[in-house]
Amino acid sequence: MAEINLLGTHPRIIRDYDQRFKEKTPEIIRIAKRFDKDFFDGDRKCGYGGYKYDGRWKPVVKRMKDYYKLPDNASILDIGCAKGFMLHDFKEFMPDSTVAGIDVSSYAIENAMSGVKPFLKVASAEKLPYADKSFDLVISINSIHNLSLERLKTALKEIQRVCRGNSYITVDAWRDELEKENLFKWVLTAETMMHADDWKKLFKEVGYTGDYWWFIAD
Repeated sequence: MAEINLLGTHPRIIRDYDQRFKEKTPEIIRIAKRFDKDFFDGDRKCGYGGYKYDGRWKPVVKRMKDYYKLPDNASILDIGCAKGFMLHDFKEFMPDSTVAGIDVSSYAIENAMSGVKPFLKVASAEKLPYADKSFDLVISINSIHNLSLERLKTALKEIQRVCRGNSYITVDAWRDELEKENLFKWVLTAETMMHADDWKKLFKEVGYTGDYWWFIAD
């Protein structure tokens, strides 16, 4: 288990937390939590504001392969895969790999990249449709925190069940009061958010032994 940022190559986004807070009505939150076209490809105030492939996962994929010493034929699961952008880059970088992805959004799966679409399923993290120890690496980026606490605990156990030892997750967290304030202004869909130290306690409680990092609103 390690606290490590494997996403450091991502472009830094400037967020207007106060503007988001002004726009974040109960109706906007309700729309976002449908995880449909409005969330991915609708107005920015409802989610991504256009979820399009831009290649940003390529350096992350390379770093993960090196960090976890993945063989060229590794099997990789992405939980909360959306349109499959990361899995597309894994498959390009490691053509002999086996990739799989799940997402609760039927819209995202229906509009996934064609090269990986056959390997994606509509499913939820607390009931992964895979056998024990199926994957060399299980990844979940900013996804399982959209579950309530008890469902999230189950999801962590499911990640532990289907991986062969390597897993990497990122979740909404804070380390000080300003980060907490900004996070609550920004998020639309998260059900479980907590201090980084409390996340670490939760990981130990449920027996999650993989690696982790945070989505921090700084």
